[in-house]
Amino acid sequence: MFKKAAAVFSIIAVASTLVSAEISFDTRNNTSLQQEIANLDLSVPAPALDGEVAVKAEKEWTILVFLNSKNNLEKYGLLDVNEMEKIGSSDKVNVVVEMGRINGYSTLDGDWKTTRRFLIKKDNDFSKITSPILADLGKTDMGDYKSLVNFVKWAKTAYPAKKYALIVWNHGSGWDKSRGMDVTKGISYDDETGNHITTPQLGLALKEMGGVNVYGSDACLMQMPEVTYEIKNYTEYIVGSEETEPGDGYTYDLWLGPVVAKGNMSAYEMGKAAVDGYSDHYQSIRQGSTQSLLKSSALNDFTVLVNDFVSSAMDTGEKALVKTAAGGSQSYAVYDNKDMGHFFDRYAATTANADVKMKALALKSYIDGSLIVHNRVNEEFANGNSHGIAAYMPGYSFNSDYNELAWAKDSQWDEFIKWYQAK
Repeated sequence: MFKKAAAVFSIIAVASTLVSAEISFDTRNNTSLQQEIANLDLSVPAPALDGEVAVKAEKEWTILVFLNSKNNLEKYGLLDVNEMEKIGSSDKVNVVVEMGRINGYSTLDGDWKTTRRFLIKKDNDFSKITSPILADLGKTDMGDYKSLVNFVKWAKTAYPAKKYALIVWNHGSGWDKSRGMDVTKGISYDDETGNHITTPQLGLALKEMGGVNVYGSDACLMQMPEVTYEIKNYTEYIVGSEETEPGDGYTYDLWLGPVVAKGNMSAYEMGKAAVDGYSDHYQSIRQGSTQSLLKSSALNDFTVLVNDFVSSAMDTGEKALVKTAAGGSQSYAVYDNKDMGHFFDRYAATTANADVKMKALALKSYIDGSLIVHNRVNEEFANGNSHGIAAYMPGYSFNSDYNELAWAKDSQWDEFIKWYQAK
């Protein structure tokens, strides 16, 4: 089922539809971790007045959630903010949200229909948002990448920190931003304006905001080179899913709990905590899921290895073997999305060319050991075939929008697709 798909460089280093029909709010209050959090004396800064930017003392982390629920995901957005409020901000961690709502869906929690900014504070009311409203922006276009830039720039000034994590919350479908068969696709799709953030615009947004340390898409199908390559220079780590996310999306209390408890996590630890919070929840309810953590700087060498492989593979003339390997590789809700590690493994097992076999296996090893630094899968995906990153590998057609991507310009993957499709 589609929920959210769509999917952070520190200033010094290079750096989440078909909605699940039934969801009950999970109040998980009995874990030792949550008891530890409840016992903490969490110091939360006073909110700024409406529209005011009040400079705060620098903390370890500011976690930013751009929560565009101006679509049929609105009620899940409300649930997710309430999950955040189970933990709240602390003396070392700010949790700041920009959330938009729309007419026609949920009428809960006062049925406000504007875009609001919140500093998330811990509370025990899981039915409504009680965190202070930092600003009510009226009607905004959350499908405009400039809105994302403005939010992050504002939050960096109002709630400065040593490190920043950004989550973009909405529908998603990897790099493909088409809208077909009444299924909404795209990053941060705003149903009021009909606008959305394209993959190249996501790269522009992260560049213009000055980057963040960890970027995550609380959205479907986003862990692809087509997406991650676009933002690699503006984040250290990228969290995302190869598969669609279930309707519940991120389980924010399970992620934020360890973050607030430790306070001074590294960027790697922050990204890993996001993967684990997500996967632990779906493992506990036995629901299929994928989520991985990608090291952005590893994409440069990955591209070199891919181009070397493509050149050698095309020299073999083994088009039929490539198509067979791709066709049998692990796919996801979008059938043309194939797990890259599984593809390289399958092709290496059938090629007659020793050089190509070596390069394919080297790529699989690089994915498992250097590019994807943490990978969690559950249920039907726990078959060893999901290695943390999927790529566009259509069997017959080719979407020309692909040519607009930085990945298509710098890698030879698009040439590879066109080659193996040719008769």
